Amino acid sequence: MSVIRHTDARRTETPNAVMTTLASPAQGGADLSVWRTEMQGGAKGPRHTSGTEQVWTFLTGTAAVDLGGESLELAEGDTAVLPADVPRRVTAGPDGFTAVVAARAGTVVYDVEGRDDRIVPDWVR
Repeated sequence: MSVIRHTDARRTETPNAVMTTLASPAQGGADLSVWRTEMQGGAKGPRHTSGTEQVWTFLTGTAAVDLGGESLELAEGDTAVLPADVPRRVTAGPDGFTAVVAARAGTVVYDVEGRDDRIVPDWVR
């Protein structure tokens, strides 16, 4: 059993959100990465695609998720399973949100605007 202490959580700030890694291979071995995402009211994440499925559980607040052109409204207590390789953008509601997200460790994300830059975000390493 691996135990990842609160003091070992990694915090990554982007212009749109704060991701706190709760479990990942770099923190003691895991096939799954788990992180907390916090967005301020009205903030928008970049339009991108993930190479693996992600599971988002909203702990507080509201958000709109544009998934392949379909808009989904999510609120505290809702869980969304976002499939791999479908463009998405998450926009925080007026009061922002906090969600816990899980995805396969090492998953790549990429820009849907024509660039083929595939990266592994810091919070899933």
